[in-house]
Parts: sequence; C-alpha cells; structure tokens
Amino acid sequence: MLSSSSVRAYLHLHFLVMIWGFTAIVGLMVTISPVALVLYRTLFAAIGLGIVILSFKKSFAVTGRDLVKMLAVGFVLSAHWMLFFASARISTASVCLAGMATTSLWTSLLEPVVNKRKVQPLEVGLGILAFAGLYVVFKFEFDHALGLMLALASAVLAATFTVANSRLVQRIDARLITFYEMVGATLFSILFLGISESKNWNGGAPFIPAAGDWTWILFLALVCTVYASTMATQLMKQFSAFLINLTINLEPVYGIALAFFLFGEKERMTQGFYLGTLLILLAVLLYPLLRYAAFKKNDRKVIEAGK
Repeated sequence: MLSSSSVRAYLHLHFLVMIWGFTAIVGLMVTISPVALVLYRTLFAAIGLGIVILSFKKSFAVTGRDLVKMLAVGFVLSAHWMLFFASARISTASVCLAGMATTSLWTSLLEPVVNKRKVQPLEVGLGILAFAGLYVVFKFEFDHALGLMLALASAVLAATFTVANSRLVQRIDARLITFYEMVGATLFSILFLGISESKNWNGGAPFIPAAGDWTWILFLALVCTVYASTMATQLMKQFSAFLINLTINLEPVYGIALAFFLFGEKERMTQGFYLGTLLILLAVLLYPLLRYAAFKKNDRKVIEAGK
C-alpha cells in the first residue's frame, strides 16, 4: 500500500505534467512573437536556474567540450520551442499538442541511431500505429496541416534534445545541464530574433511584451521551466524513470482538456481529430508498458536459466 507521502509525490508529478501541458495555451495568451517569447522565457529561466544552483551551493564549472555540447543542445531546445508556439498560434493548442504527442516515438527511433543499436520490432510497430493516427488527424484537420507539421518538426527536435540529455545527465548535474542549455537557447533566440525581424517573419507581432504578457512570460520561465524541471528532478529519487516517463506521456491529454476548458468552441475539433489523437496516445502509452513487460519476461528467463 502506498504511503501518504508517496501519494502526495505522485499527485505532485501529475501536477507538473499539467503545468507542461499548459504551455501551449500560454503561447496563445501573449501578444509577442514566438521567437521573442522563447527569448524571454529562456533568459528568465537561465537567471532563475542560476539562483537555484547558487542556493544549493553547486559549482558552475564544466569542461569546455561539455559547455559546447550543452550550448548546442540549448540551440535545439530554442528551435523546438519556437516551432511549438508557432504551431499553436497558426492552428490550435489541441493540434499542436497532438503533434507533440509523437515525441516519445521519435525518441525511440532516434535513440538506436545515436547509441548504435538495432531498432526493435516493437518500436517499428508502434511507430506505424502513431503514423496511422497522424494520417487520420491530417485527413480530418487539413485546414490545420501547417500547424501540425510545425508541431511534428518541434517533436523531432524535442526527441533530439531528450536523447542528447540522456547522455549528458550520466556525467553532469541535471540543474547545471538545464542552466547552460537555457543560456544556449537565449543566445540562439537573440540571433534568430535579429534574423526574423530583418526578414519580417514575425508577421507584425511585437517584440516588446504588453503589460499583461509579463505574467505569462514569468509563468513560463519560473513555473514551467525552473520549478517544474527542478521538482521533476527531485521526484526521480522517489519514482522509477519508467513511471515518470509514462506520466509525462499524459501531457497532451491534460493540455487538450485544459485548452477545451479555457477556449471552448475554438478548441472543439472533429471526431476524426480525436480518433487520430487517441491512436497516437495509444502508441505512446503502450510503448513503455510493453517494454516493461518485455524486460520482466527477460528477467524471469535469466532467473530460471540460473536455477
């Protein structure tokens, strides 16, 4: 039976996932361009994480090679968030989150390439199921095709970010990794903001936030990034990576539900959209469950062979 502290920790984990699911909605509530939004988010997140690291009396020292790697991953993260917010802007939060639901599956395909191992039949099968869901969403929501494509590109970058971090976290403190990645993301955002402004890619969206935007920018930086990332790292001491990843996969579910609750008819989609999204989420949720079952089965075989 779970203790009361374990139940509170588990509910806390779901609360963090709800916060992450809320980020697409926040992107719809501000008036500035997605590029400027990412710049402010990463800048304040870097400052906030720097304060957290100092409060824990941790060192900022890293090797030059690791610094370059973390800054480069920060560039990827910045591009991921820009596409993420742009997707929500030109389509809906629900369409954006449906595309982002494929992140785990992109990760399962990318990780074998990076770690030089064979792609498993399970991953291929679930990938086919997820892409069947995407086909259904495209078919019924063709008006939002561009937004969905941007979300898929964002999901690929998120997968790249995850795989890169899975290697870095073996050697470096998670908070320090996130801090330097936020610095890298800020630098890339500044660079890309200058390019987008000169090319007029921002569609006339302002760079300077309105008075009401600051609340949401600080929410993204301090709550969605600093607080949620720090607390998720702490919860890894109580729960397995399997349970945490399985719970994080519910982010699109929470996000779509919150979007419909807040925006009502604007976020109401066709039945085909929900069917396609259900297929994607089914593939995403089945993946860790079936892998866990396979590992258990292999463990039993090893134990029986040793008898």
